[in-house]
Amino acid sequence: MKRILLAVLAASFALPLFAQPVTIKGSDTMVIMNARLAETFMKLNPGKVIQVTGGGSGVGIAALINGTTDVAAASRPMKASEKEKLKGRFSTPGVEIPIARDGLAIYSHTSNPVKELTIAQVRDIFIGKITNWKAVGGNDAPIILYSRENSSGTYVYFKDNVLAGRDFSPRAQTLQGTAAVVNAVSKDPNGIGYGGAAYSKGLKFIGVKKDDKSAAYTPTLATVRGGQYPITRYLFLYSRTAPKGDLKAFVDWAQSPAGQDVVTKVGYFPLK
Repeated sequence: MKRILLAVLAASFALPLFAQPVTIKGSDTMVIMNARLAETFMKLNPGKVIQVTGGGSGVGIAALINGTTDVAAASRPMKASEKEKLKGRFSTPGVEIPIARDGLAIYSHTSNPVKELTIAQVRDIFIGKITNWKAVGGNDAPIILYSRENSSGTYVYFKDNVLAGRDFSPRAQTLQGTAAVVNAVSKDPNGIGYGGAAYSKGLKFIGVKKDDKSAAYTPTLATVRGGQYPITRYLFLYSRTAPKGDLKAFVDWAQSPAGQDVVTKVGYFPLK
């Protein structure tokens, strides 16, 4: 990830000084994808500059509201309160631009014998109602929870849509960035975490079932597109006004078959 970001920045500095950059800030889930999109777009369009940084969806949206970024990257929809703040400062609620789809995966250690969980079991694990793997068919061992920080769009989406608005267990260890969650779970035989489907190195995905009578699925292009995988979401870019100039050129390309091919190669799923 660092190499991609450095490549983006290096390409930016190599361009003419009069080039006005388009800045994208926000979702850590999206930062690798956005950086790869920016890098490819700039190679195809010399003289255009797209600068990508992370920090979390909430951080990106706050930057959009306070005017320090052109675009916020968010792995969740903007809240009504955030749109009101944006409207209060810039007289616009912002423009929502879907850029990709994602299956929110449930991560576990490769040695974990648990192959599938229902949505209800996932919820009970992360709110602290189920605390031992034995209760869901695994080893007699404590479940170690890894979660994202509350500024993360992934955290907000997971809480709203999987935990049904309930609070995470106080035992959950909060980590900054999906890569940190992946790293922790990959080293912990009793660990469980959640995050984007593009992050799969060194761990396994637990299959998720809508209920006891349903089949279990992991997030793939087929299961996300077909609606079988139950935890899916769109990934967004938000601008203050309708894209124009270099931003419009970037968005149009990112949503085109060529841009969506980059999205797919990174590990996320195309819009169509």
